[in-house]
Amino acid sequence: MDVELRAVPRMRGKQTPARVARFVVALRAARPDVFHAHLNWPLACRYGLVAAVLARVPAVVATEHLFREIPWRRSILVQQIISAGVDRYIAVSYEVARRLRQTLRFPARKVQVVRNGIPLAPFERPANPALRATLAGATGRPIVLTTARLNEQKGHGYLLTAAVLVPEATFVLAGDGPHRAMLEARARALGLESRVVFLGYRQDVPDLLASCDLFVLPSLFEGLPLSVLEAMAADRPVVATAVGGTDEAVIHGQTGLLVPPADPAALAAAIRTVLADPALAHRLAAAGKAQVHREFAVAGMVRRVTHIYDELLDSREGPCGRR
Repeated sequence: MDVELRAVPRMRGKQTPARVARFVVALRAARPDVFHAHLNWPLACRYGLVAAVLARVPAVVATEHLFREIPWRRSILVQQIISAGVDRYIAVSYEVARRLRQTLRFPARKVQVVRNGIPLAPFERPANPALRATLAGATGRPIVLTTARLNEQKGHGYLLTAAVLVPEATFVLAGDGPHRAMLEARARALGLESRVVFLGYRQDVPDLLASCDLFVLPSLFEGLPLSVLEAMAADRPVVATAVGGTDEAVIHGQTGLLVPPADPAALAAAIRTVLADPALAHRLAAAGKAQVHREFAVAGMVRRVTHIYDELLDSREGPCGRR
């Protein structure tokens, strides 16, 4: 699309004030209409947002993709001060919005929910028999797929414990991260080497989804996971944990099954329930696909974000021009 890409400089330590100042100068020279930060937790990109405010960018927006607890009261105060200059916080789920208002005390008028959306076309594909054979081998076992970063948040350790209780299935973990070596060692300790496959980083997630029987996401907390939406778009039944954000996409008993987080026994029971009941699996998958098409298509997300841009920029027009 011939869009220029620029990196927000890392701003830490004693050089932070100088780097913020240089970034302000760069923003003033570029004269963007919108500065939109995407945050993986509330304290991310705070100096970038400060620079955008100081540079008088007409619309300063931040999307909060995930809410994690902030351990320091001083950081909460700093974030509240920064929020005074941010025009709009977009929360990807109602749960994230609630936490922003209650924990960080962001004004309700500045917090707006725009739930994640995904492109649907990539997930309209048939199963790949060769890929399925590679994943399950000659066993013919059903394939339980998880696509997620290998870190503590995603709850893979609990999934491995649950896998012990589901001997009839092969578990495929796509993704990489800091906990990979530890999880591989745990799988060996549990005697799961023949039934747990670590794929590492993959770019063929639509094909993986088309080739699995069940998608599972055992997260301990979430914003609104794209992986669940992708599985639903791929017409696959979903078992996930009942955490904020996920439970806005997966409606228990309708578009999937939800279990408490950090509960391997409940997770295993739900997995076995779906694998043992093809009619249930089909019903959940069909309802999930319909819901994604209805509520989580990327076009709707883009339309709502664009409306926020227009609303903020229109409010800046007038005799004073840009703020």
